[in-house]
Amino acid sequence: MQDNRQGQLIYIVSDSIGETAELVVRAAASQFDRHLIDVHRYPYIEDKEAIDEIIASARESKAMIVFTLVIPELKEYIQEQAAQAQIPTIDVMGPLMNTLQDALQMKPTCKPGLVRRLDEEYFRRVDAIEFAVKYDDGRDPRGLLRADVVLIGVSRTSKTPLSMYLANKRLKVANVPLVPEVEPPEELFQLPPERIIGLTINSEQLNSIRTERLKALGLTAQANYAAIDRIQEELTYAEQIMKRIGCPVIDVSNKAVEETANIILEMIKRNSVMKEKK
Repeated sequence: MQDNRQGQLIYIVSDSIGETAELVVRAAASQFDRHLIDVHRYPYIEDKEAIDEIIASARESKAMIVFTLVIPELKEYIQEQAAQAQIPTIDVMGPLMNTLQDALQMKPTCKPGLVRRLDEEYFRRVDAIEFAVKYDDGRDPRGLLRADVVLIGVSRTSKTPLSMYLANKRLKVANVPLVPEVEPPEELFQLPPERIIGLTINSEQLNSIRTERLKALGLTAQANYAAIDRIQEELTYAEQIMKRIGCPVIDVSNKAVEETANIILEMIKRNSVMKEKK
């Protein structure tokens, strides 16, 4: 039996990329025969002339228009022109934005593309966190050359917590422990010194931190790991490496992770400003 049902052409019109409207249309279309729905997307519509062309095409093709225009002038214009041309329109964002405006007692920003910007920031954060996990504790030196920041220091100078905190600020961070018996990876000396940050700490405080760490692991506090002589040896070695690299050094003694992270972020900001001036 021949199927004589007519299909429907839908124009997606957006002042951004148009993903939101298309997702809504395809969700609705899934409740029907999807082969009867044809979707054309018109992204980045920023002027009335473009809307005039879309209206003319929609009238000729008997299309309906689904739009996510947040700029008030364009939204009003497309509704007026479509009504004159007897073209059905659906405003995807408008009703919800109006309801939110009443509920929150504030006006929307009416800036296109904010959803995509938020998505991009989210995925950048996820990538940075995955990077920090992958290149934590010097696991793979190849990652150092791709890092925005490399943290170096002896054990228990908050390298890993700092890496994760900065990753949540969308920075790709690797960290490398400095141990006298282990030569630092060659990649560390190939980086510009400003991309490396050394972390140091007071020997007595480090002794206390390591002692507590050993207790938490059920080990004796007399282990060489917490011995004051060993700690001083490690700190001296780390200081030599940092001087060799020429990187900035932060004393994390009595500093919270957030405080040290803010110092690092300020350093990065200053470096960026200096680069722009050059």
